[in-house]
Amino acid sequence: MGYKRMRVILLSGGSGKRLWPLSNDARSKQFLKVLSNDESQLESMVQRVYKQLKNVKLHDKTSLATSKAQVEMIRNQIGNDVNIIAEPSRRDTFPAIALAASYLYSKEKLPEDEVVAVLPVDPYVEDSFFEKVKELESIIHKSHADLALIGINPTYPSEKYGYIVPEEGVEENYKKVSRFTEKPNETLAKELLTKQAMWNSGVFGFKLGYIISILQEKGYPTDYEQLMDSYNQLEKISFDYAVVESASNIVVTSYNGFWKDLGTWNTLTEEMATRQIGEGRVSDSSENTHMINELGIPVSVLGIKDAVVAASPDGILVASKEESPKIKELMSGHDAMPMYEERYWGNYKVLDYSNFSGHQVITRHVKINTGKHLSYQYHKYRKENWTIIKGEGIMIIDDNIQVVRQGDVVQINEEQKHAIKAIKELEIIEVQQGINLVEADVYRIQEDWEKMESNCFSRAQVSI
Repeated sequence: MGYKRMRVILLSGGSGKRLWPLSNDARSKQFLKVLSNDESQLESMVQRVYKQLKNVKLHDKTSLATSKAQVEMIRNQIGNDVNIIAEPSRRDTFPAIALAASYLYSKEKLPEDEVVAVLPVDPYVEDSFFEKVKELESIIHKSHADLALIGINPTYPSEKYGYIVPEEGVEENYKKVSRFTEKPNETLAKELLTKQAMWNSGVFGFKLGYIISILQEKGYPTDYEQLMDSYNQLEKISFDYAVVESASNIVVTSYNGFWKDLGTWNTLTEEMATRQIGEGRVSDSSENTHMINELGIPVSVLGIKDAVVAASPDGILVASKEESPKIKELMSGHDAMPMYEERYWGNYKVLDYSNFSGHQVITRHVKINTGKHLSYQYHKYRKENWTIIKGEGIMIIDDNIQVVRQGDVVQINEEQKHAIKAIKELEIIEVQQGINLVEADVYRIQEDWEKMESNCFSRAQVSI
């Protein structure tokens, strides 16, 4: 049986702490625009992978499994066409994959023999890798395996990756899996290479019914809506521990092309488009050093070799590339508020945060892209003061509509309904004040701008 119907679940989760300070709980590593595309423009990992899925005609069969916090950034970077399955809270890879499977099963009514491939969103590969992904469908049918994996033929005895050790003998274009070995030392890695072991790419395929049966065995609902309602009761566990370790019939197919995991600064900088992004200078004597600066102040690097210097509103990192993978451990327990976020309408950067005996003040620089708008919303526990510093827009406050331009100042009180749309790209300095400056104090009434306008009492003439 050839490739016909296979579906893809693209996993986009995690906080990406190994790429701090550019990554945070709201902007994971896959959203960092540091790679170069064919037009020499900067793109992110998720943009690159989704484009490659389009190249091999898998994008229209792809669902993107992610956390609720990342939905707007995904829409902002790859548009509204992709089907997003958002988990209400982060609960590791097994719950995320189970939720996506229940969606395909109960919402899209796919049959249990439908083959599903699960892919991480951050591999740096050629298009041929996704052609290999297509082969998982026929391998699952031919082998009758519970799981089919893609292994990478190693180019050196790496200590950074997990290994898949196959059984001896050849069965067409796949082998049965004997065992797994997690991140061995160099001596063991060399020994594994003599056994034709492969790096684990994190890609696997299965029949939809296989995951549905596991949900049933665990006593979880297979209906998407019911699983969503009970999602917070699901065990926080990885797919490897929950499923792979207990599977008795696993096969692996090998991929010979280029593959790299861009999960750490030392591997990411090897594929970056340029050694410097942002304002500043890197001296010629700073050999093999990369600087990424998202701040509005210059960063200068002089005479520092084999290093990464990264500056963002969330913090500043200066690290040797060799030590840079340890940043996750160093930042363990650091759970500060994200200082930069991308949204479907633009982005914002926190300029200042103060807390005066429970009275909080947050100052943000907000950018709204031309033609985009905020939802019609209100807050119970905070006031907002908006100073328009660039552009032109239409603002709605309590069903009254008005034009705002550079230099205008708008005061928004508690319980006041408000929305704004950019006619020309807007930049706003927003000062929030109150006792509960959190996302939970955003009460959205309407997302559709035309419906907002139709309910307004007065209209302003706007020249575009």
